[in-house]
Amino acid sequence: MSVDVSQDPVLIETPNGVSTETPIVPGEPLAHPSVEELQLAAVLHALSDPMRLRIVIGLAGGAPRTCKSFDLPVTKSTCTHHFRVLREAGVIRQRLEGTTRLSSLRREDLEQRFPGLLDSVLRAADG
Repeated sequence: MSVDVSQDPVLIETPNGVSTETPIVPGEPLAHPSVEELQLAAVLHALSDPMRLRIVIGLAGGAPRTCKSFDLPVTKSTCTHHFRVLREAGVIRQRLEGTTRLSSLRREDLEQRFPGLLDSVLRAADG
């Protein structure tokens, strides 16, 4: 039995820092940390990059968006990396719709775990 795999690669970093690309497997859930698992250092690291901050600002409007809807001046694999860092830190939630990933900001979860942090970051970025 063969598994149908989309052509959309996902960047994976191995422990030795080498990056490999692996395809999205339809039906395989994306890993998201629970609210209790959110770590301040990981969230701050995710928000410290200018491209990732642009993504968060873009998602702050509330509507889920695709990666392609952001006009980021980076390669596709770098864009994938930024979304993965945000997802693994718990800043965004991604869901698969076919072979497309829709991303949304985990505003309520971040507010529950770190009250006021996201609003402070968004205000500072706006200013």
